[in-house]
Amino acid sequence: MATHKLLTALKSSTPALGAWLTLPGAIYARTVAQASPHLSWLVIDCEHGLISLNPGAAETISAIEGSGPNPPSSIIRIPATGISGADTGLGWQIKYALDAGARGIMVPMVGSAARAKEIVAEARFPPVGRRGFGSPYTHGIWNLSAGDYLGSANNSVQVWCQIESQEGMQNLEEIAAVDGIDALFIGPYDLSISHGLPPPSPDPHPEAEKLIQRIKEVAHKAGKRW
Repeated sequence: MATHKLLTALKSSTPALGAWLTLPGAIYARTVAQASPHLSWLVIDCEHGLISLNPGAAETISAIEGSGPNPPSSIIRIPATGISGADTGLGWQIKYALDAGARGIMVPMVGSAARAKEIVAEARFPPVGRRGFGSPYTHGIWNLSAGDYLGSANNSVQVWCQIESQEGMQNLEEIAAVDGIDALFIGPYDLSISHGLPPPSPDPHPEAEKLIQRIKEVAHKAGKRW
């Protein structure tokens, strides 16, 4: 079974500390990956950061994976959103991210259970999902054979949904209940402004904090990470 640093932390029910990468460059990524042994994950931000999804994400992942014997797990935040009814390009962007060797994906603005199910399907190989296999590089980044990667990826790839909109809050319980969603990740700025609240400065507005605590409660009740 394939494993990685974030997966190990989550299985032990310990806090999993992470950091954010918004600037491109292998040396920058390696430096951040080596900054602390306590980092379990790094988000490669291809939504609001300056890192391209292809080939920028792949180059960043390679730098992180080569930074040491037990590097932080790479989570790619894709540009496409989970807004209901939008033709967002979720499928090909999740494919690019996972073929680049990511240990997980984060999808912003997830608003419904239907969208969450679509995200899971794109991130998992059959019979669980509809992800296709074809990259000659992905399993090598994980240091596995192609067969071992195919047999392990569904249980190893993390799927995170960002809750940061009114729609996401309205459908929170249904999103959290979707099988295959591993974590709900809060976007405090968009969560605040979508509800007509001021953004964090640096702490969230008290009313936004209530929304954040509600997300935590619903995630934990559903057995999901937060």
